[in-house]
Amino acid sequence: MALWLLPVLAVVAFGLTALVRRYALSRQLLDVPNARSSHVAPTPRGGGVSIVLCFLGSVPLLVGAGGLTAAWGWALAGAGGGVALVGFLDDHGHIPARWRLLAHFAAAFWALWLAAASMPLAVGGAWLGVGLSAFYLVWMLNLYNFMDGIDGIASVEAITVCAGAALIYWLRGDAPAVLMPPLALAAAVAGFLVWNFPPAKIFMGDAGSGFLGIVLGVLSLQAGAVSPALFWSWVILLGVFIVDATYTLLRRLLRGERVYEAHRSHAYQHASRRFASHRTVTLGVVAINVLWLLPWAVAVGLGWVGAGTGLVLAYLPLALVCRFFDAGAAERVRPQ
Repeated sequence: MALWLLPVLAVVAFGLTALVRRYALSRQLLDVPNARSSHVAPTPRGGGVSIVLCFLGSVPLLVGAGGLTAAWGWALAGAGGGVALVGFLDDHGHIPARWRLLAHFAAAFWALWLAAASMPLAVGGAWLGVGLSAFYLVWMLNLYNFMDGIDGIASVEAITVCAGAALIYWLRGDAPAVLMPPLALAAAVAGFLVWNFPPAKIFMGDAGSGFLGIVLGVLSLQAGAVSPALFWSWVILLGVFIVDATYTLLRRLLRGERVYEAHRSHAYQHASRRFASHRTVTLGVVAINVLWLLPWAVAVGLGWVGAGTGLVLAYLPLALVCRFFDAGAAERVRPQ
């Protein structure tokens, strides 16, 4: 296993983020705080491009080392690169939601078409399986964008999820090369996190958050092609983002809100205001992922607990946390 690749990716991502930050400042690509923001100072955006370039640059090496087949490599490169490009253009100038969504589905179907030979898609029939998988990938990339709302949260989520998945592969006795794709992604994100940890000096932007969402989704489907239990382990590891985003979306839908409009009603956003700290919430996500979700993911991945049982037991407290922080509720505006 080419462990030397991991520190190289982290260092290169760190350096590229510095360059992207300088570029963003020179072009005035700033997230300016408004009523829907969780930050208080204008901050450069688009730093996730460094993650995209580093991970996609490592894909040929991962294929050559046997960590990815050529089909999965092309699936990750095409889907991730396409989503990142759309996000990059949106970071520079608004792209209508319908065109972004069309591009997202195109990326999802690209990944599914390339990986279909090694992926069990026949859930109630092949077409239904493809459709469900496509919606899963599109929801993953969009929820990742929704959850990238405070300093460092999207970065630590990707790092802990990928590290957890690699640990499960290692415990299963999988070939060392199999561990490399999630570890390579974690290393690239770690280099970016140095700039993004609270207080953030640069934001990820749609290019980075959408890229992470679809790449994590594709990696989870790749794991499911080996063993369905591994797919559910990934879904458990991603629980903080999946539960918060889904709970919030459903509650806003029930209230008849326009769910595509910006808001600050996720549980993590309510929590950051309650604690008056991004860092507290971001580190809280790390604690939940490592101390709660990882043990359940390991138990499911190693066959100690059934996938359905593990998923329900892992997610139930997360749903209660969402209820506690009133996820999906409109922010109360205090009278002046």
